[in-house]
Amino acid sequence: MVTVGISDQDVVLNPNPLVRRKLLDRIADLGIEHVTVGDHITFHGGTGFDGIVSATSVLAAHDRLSVTIGVYLLALRHPVAVARQLSTLCQLAPGRLTLGVGVGGEDRAEISSVGVNPATRGRRLDEALSVLTELARGGVVSHRGEHFDIDAVRVSPPPQPRVPIVIGGRGDVAIQRTARYGDGWLGIFCSARRFAETRQRILDAAAALGRPAPTWFGVNVWCGLGIDSAVARNLLAERMQSLYRLPREKFQHVAPAGTPAEVADWLGAFVDAGATHVTVVPVAESVEAGIDAVAEVGSRLAARTG
Repeated sequence: MVTVGISDQDVVLNPNPLVRRKLLDRIADLGIEHVTVGDHITFHGGTGFDGIVSATSVLAAHDRLSVTIGVYLLALRHPVAVARQLSTLCQLAPGRLTLGVGVGGEDRAEISSVGVNPATRGRRLDEALSVLTELARGGVVSHRGEHFDIDAVRVSPPPQPRVPIVIGGRGDVAIQRTARYGDGWLGIFCSARRFAETRQRILDAAAALGRPAPTWFGVNVWCGLGIDSAVARNLLAERMQSLYRLPREKFQHVAPAGTPAEVADWLGAFVDAGATHVTVVPVAESVEAGIDAVAEVGSRLAARTG
């Protein structure tokens, strides 16, 4: 079974609360099951949006949609402060949040902008995950580490139910991090073949550690969507050049463009590879057109899985 969601900051951060609620209602009424929000502090010279604030804007505005933060730059925050944010947010919307965490993208200046040495971000993330996991149990936590020192701290109430933590990233480190700390893994900019390989390696690594097998495997995919395939390709190319400074040939193998039927066929390979959560990041002629197209993609993927 696969759940299909949408990631669109033009919905999440719409400054008009009536419009924002109307768009979220449209998402839910069309059968889209979750909203994924991103997180950046100062990406490529200043752009960004806070993942927990963005998640709150959705959870407070809608009573049914769930939210995945994918991914939160946990290494750039103090885990006690994050534990308090999660506790408060889960009082507001219990059971509707999934926290994805990662080390950040290719913009190393974003890491150093908050005083973190980019070379240490992986170790810092692992340590923050260890502390956050302990705090989520509700007991008193003391910790002495390379990056954080904590004396007899409790964050109460702990989230009930517990917030699932999924790990973003690629390569051996992300695989081992997921096996050790995660409830699952969230991929982006990867092929279906690489997704299947990574999923299996995570399952093997978790078994080797004696941990329960992760069951949450998701992928975020940028998709150009439209009734005309050529228009969809052009829209996606313009967005990727603007945001990531990448020409189309650099991403066309990991970011499809076309009609909803064509995009659903392309994404079906991830479902076959074991994806349980697919988030479409739509690029369309309007916000409403993007929502409608994602809903059609979702219905086609649901039909594929029966």
